Amino acid sequence: MNESTMHLITVEVAYALPHEQLIIPLKVHAECTAEEAVKLSGILQKFPDIDANALQLGIFGKLAKNDTALRQMDRVEIYRPLIADPKAVRKQRAADGKIMKKGGGDLPTEGE
Repeated sequence: MNESTMHLITVEVAYALPHEQLIIPLKVHAECTAEEAVKLSGILQKFPDIDANALQLGIFGKLAKNDTALRQMDRVEIYRPLIADPKAVRKQRAADGKIMKKGGGDLPTEGE
């Protein structure tokens, strides 16, 4: 073994659901990647709904490639798939806001 494989760093792996979050601290070898840390953490067994073949990861809120080498005290975050298209949601909110500004709906026509 060379010196770098014996050197360990501390990292965290985080996953959150709407009403639950889990952060697992672990010690890994200095060349550990984000994906390796996820697998070593055991989080895939605790949350079987995570697709190990389609992991989308980040480090401290910034999207990262799965093969990104970790540094001391990095927090690897596992991102869930979006359930709604953000552009469509914004567009709908804007449309709803226009209706609300007009008084909550269309104006009644004469004779109603």
